[in-house]
Amino acid sequence: MIKRFKEIEGRYIEKIIGQDRLAFAHSDTNDFYDLIEWAERGGYQGSIIMFFDFASGNVYKPFEKKRNVVYSSPVYAAGFYYFLQGDYDEKKITLYRYIPEEILEKVTELSTEEVNLYNLCIVGDPVHIISEQDNFECYYPEKISFPKEPNEHAIFMEDGKIYFEAWIEEGWDEEKGCATDDYKYYDKVIIRDYKGNKLSEEVGAIYQAADGTWWIA
Repeated sequence: MIKRFKEIEGRYIEKIIGQDRLAFAHSDTNDFYDLIEWAERGGYQGSIIMFFDFASGNVYKPFEKKRNVVYSSPVYAAGFYYFLQGDYDEKKITLYRYIPEEILEKVTELSTEEVNLYNLCIVGDPVHIISEQDNFECYYPEKISFPKEPNEHAIFMEDGKIYFEAWIEEGWDEEKGCATDDYKYYDKVIIRDYKGNKLSEEVGAIYQAADGTWWIA
C-alpha cells in the first residue's frame, strides 16, 4: 500500500538523519551564495522549507514564501530540528530550533556581512554554523578560523574536534585527460583541532546512520 501525505506537491523529499519522524524538501535548489547573484539580477522570488511527517502524514511549513529568503538543509540534534534562514533584504542569517506544532525558536542571528555565504551550513551536535571556501570558518557557538586544503570538507564537530573528509584521486593522466590502469578514487578522514592542527588521518569515508551514530567505511 502506498500512503499519501496530506499535501501533494510533487516534491523530492529527503530523510533527516538521526531520527525517524520527519523528512524535508525545499521549493527550489538555490542556496545562500546564490542570493548575491540574484540581487544583481533584481532579486529572488524566495523559497520555503517543508517538513513531512511520516507518523501523521502532515506537511509543515514553518514560514511562508518571502522574497529574497532561502533556507539551509535541516539537521537533527538533541531532540530538535535546526535550520538556517537567510534573508538578503534584512542582511541576516538566522538559526532556528524547531519541532512541528510545538516550537519555532530563534537561537541566534548573524549579519550576512560577518559570514561567508559560500557553503554555509549547520554541522555537529551541538550545532555549529560553518562555511568553507579557502578557509574553514565557524561562526556559532564560537569563532574558529583556519586554512584548509581544497579537497577537504567538514562533516561534523564533536568534543573539540572537527572531522573532515578529503577526496583523493590517484593515477590520472593529466596530458591525456583520462584514468590510467592504476587509477584510484577514495576518501580519507582527517581530524583537526580547533586551531587547524591535524590530529589524525586515515583512509575512510564518514557515514551517519539513521540512529544518529557515525561510522567510518
